[in-house]
Amino acid sequence: MDLSLTEEQRLVQKTAADFARNEVAPLAAELDRSHRHPKELVARMAELGFLGIAVPEKYGGAGLDTVAYVLALEEISRACASTGVIMSVNNSLVCDPILKFGTEEQKERWLKPLAAGRMLGCFALSEPEAGSDAAAQKTLARRDGQGWVINGVKNWITNGPVADVCILHCMTDPPGPERGHKAISSFILPMNLPGVRCGPPDRKLGIRASQSCQIFLDEVRLGPEHLLGEVGQGFKIAMTTLDGGRIGIAAQAVGIARAAYEDAARYALQRRTFGQPIANHQSIQWKLADMATEIDAARLLTLQAAVLKDRGVRHTKESAMAKLFASEVANRAAREGVQIFGGNGYVEDYPAERHFRDAKITEIYEGTSEIMRMVIAGAILKE
Repeated sequence: MDLSLTEEQRLVQKTAADFARNEVAPLAAELDRSHRHPKELVARMAELGFLGIAVPEKYGGAGLDTVAYVLALEEISRACASTGVIMSVNNSLVCDPILKFGTEEQKERWLKPLAAGRMLGCFALSEPEAGSDAAAQKTLARRDGQGWVINGVKNWITNGPVADVCILHCMTDPPGPERGHKAISSFILPMNLPGVRCGPPDRKLGIRASQSCQIFLDEVRLGPEHLLGEVGQGFKIAMTTLDGGRIGIAAQAVGIARAAYEDAARYALQRRTFGQPIANHQSIQWKLADMATEIDAARLLTLQAAVLKDRGVRHTKESAMAKLFASEVANRAAREGVQIFGGNGYVEDYPAERHFRDAKITEIYEGTSEIMRMVIAGAILKE
């Protein structure tokens, strides 16, 4: 595997790093405290081409690759995990499935403005009683002439309160218990349609500026042009999309881990005990060594999955490995970061507690660590 970056990838990385340092990081603490959607940062990401990085230019994107995407996402997530996941959802969970499964008309109508940042998207699969088990969902799209009428509730929808478009997955009539995931279909749902209502934003432990909510669907009417892919193809679309989405969450986790590590290392050089910086104590040095080693390993797994995706190779196992390891690294790094900061790590005056709170969700959304282990085991037992 060639680990060298192209000039284009390096430029994207530097652009993202400069943006993250100069514009994102100064707002991160305030955004976290206020739970405010960072609309000004989203607008800047649109200007920089970060909301449709891997979408071809003819469809409004930057025309780059997945490696460039994860490099940019890591830098932005290092500054603000909330801003990072807003970017991740629009790229991985919204633009990507329309690019892969959409018609030319759908790409013209929806993908172009999404990739260019004139619209923002969300992805709706989870429900109050259906998380990891997608086939347990109850949202139903029933036939009505050539179109569909949809009723149901979706849960934990990142970007939901501010989204213009939703990639919606639901059962299609008649679902039937024997059909399971084969009854799932996918739709492109405009969020301003009659019958679409968002609940209040979730009050969350972390990634507080990334707004999420329940979405209520009451007799929502969609024409046949809103069907994404084919009837009954929704489970395949959702799982294929999540394979790519997990690469984005792995990159976000690496960014959070970096933030915890870099802030802790800087603090360790400044904080003094027993007449010397705490960085001189072996117990602190070993923590930093472990953090640095695991972060590099997580980044390599993430880049491996990104390279396979760019090659058009199946990457389900590799994406799950990257997401599993990077998310657990983020949590270990964030925990050790708090420990290095000591009492200062427990108060909002310092960033360590924010990294600690932000890290946890990476082990849960877009597939829990338990589900990732099931995916990996299923793949290796078939090899």
